[in-house]
Amino acid sequence: MLCNVNCTSQQKGNSDAVALNAVQKKSKIEKIEIKEQARGTDRLITFIPNSKTTSLNGNVSVSALSPLDWASIVKQTELIDLDKIASLKSPSEGRFTDRALISSVLITVGGKTYESSSFDAGIPPKELENLYKELFKNIKTK
Repeated sequence: MLCNVNCTSQQKGNSDAVALNAVQKKSKIEKIEIKEQARGTDRLITFIPNSKTTSLNGNVSVSALSPLDWASIVKQTELIDLDKIASLKSPSEGRFTDRALISSVLITVGGKTYESSSFDAGIPPKELENLYKELFKNIKTK
């Protein structure tokens, strides 16, 4: 009698690695950053395959980013017309009176960085909304 036993955790790890390799081969997206600033606050959150780096007023922390999370981020990023993100209109203006952090999204593709127009933290232009939500799913606030 033969008995076939599989280890689920090994299979999951392999499928994550396969998913990441497929995304990396297909996409030239190297990193995505969220920059948020105001008087007394300087935050930069950087997403790259396998990791997320958060810098808050000079204090840096690095955490893991799963291949599936990176794939979801890349999927949302690929829906954006990068040549137009610098001219997107912000839906609010609280950042002009210190009611909100000044935010922007930076996307690096094939060595070229595209930066969005500035917007109020939490209220991105509609064209960036799905990407912004996907990024913040992966950010644990304290």
